[in-house]
Amino acid sequence: MPPTSRTPDARTDAPEVLSAPLVVEFPFTRSLGPVQSAFLTGLRERVVLGVRAGDGRVLVPPVEYDPATAEEIRDLVEVGSTGTVTTWAWNPAPRPHQPLDTPFAWVLVRLDGADTALLHALDAPGPDAVRTGMRVRVRWAAERTGAITDIACFEPCEPHEDGATQEATPHSGEFTDPVTGITAPARLDYTYSPGRAQSRYLAALAGHRTVGERCPSCRKVYVPPRGACPTCGVATRDQVEVGPKGTVTTFCIVNIKAKNLDIDVPYVYAHIALDGADLALHARIGGIPYDEVRMGLRVEPVWRGDGRYPDHYRPTGEPDADYDSYKELV
Repeated sequence: MPPTSRTPDARTDAPEVLSAPLVVEFPFTRSLGPVQSAFLTGLRERVVLGVRAGDGRVLVPPVEYDPATAEEIRDLVEVGSTGTVTTWAWNPAPRPHQPLDTPFAWVLVRLDGADTALLHALDAPGPDAVRTGMRVRVRWAAERTGAITDIACFEPCEPHEDGATQEATPHSGEFTDPVTGITAPARLDYTYSPGRAQSRYLAALAGHRTVGERCPSCRKVYVPPRGACPTCGVATRDQVEVGPKGTVTTFCIVNIKAKNLDIDVPYVYAHIALDGADLALHARIGGIPYDEVRMGLRVEPVWRGDGRYPDHYRPTGEPDADYDSYKELV
């Protein structure tokens, strides 16, 4: 069926203003080299380690390569657990999972014996209690596992009466049961509000239709629409219904199961050029063994119950599309 188009009436076709909370989250797992392993294991043992660079400066947190020469450095030293605030910013509304759940200051602290500053939280009653040059000390977490959170925060302390501070002293970096790897969760919580074009696109999906927008200049049809042509930079308002069938232009086989996703692996995720569209969208392919999915496969959407979008795409049984018909969308 050829694509149909219409220009919406701004008075009668105004989309509902939509918004939804979205979370992007994944665990970042990495192994540790000798320097980072010693640093994090040291925090578990209430020891702060830095590394001495080629120019003699002590860097805290330690790095594995000299920032000036790019040479590998492993000359570990122990520095003090007290230090001086070099700069700060007040945080009046802590976010979830930040070091403290009450207002606090983000501070850069140059620990005694170090030449660079460490970023962490300072527990203070208010911004009037914080100043550059104030003396602070580490407040250790009650339970330590070998992570930067082993420093619960910094807290104010009195200056040394004799004015002396701890010097950096050599350290072997050797500990019992060293930490060799970490998993750091990365998470972003935000509220997403689609614009006019995407609101109409989502409303059409709820009716089991797929709608894009045509550029008035180059005449390309974009799905999902963005409200403007990415090539010409002009606004797009001419709505075009595309599909529902389409062609697999390229694909990948997923072998790692995602958290909270009830799909058995392996499965196939593909770019699909819907009939009448000039941009491929991505979706899961089902109804066919994963090793039989191929470029040019003709597919159609499968809707589940009252779902607002296709659950997956399945083969139509039609002959494969000729490569020349979709090569510009690969």
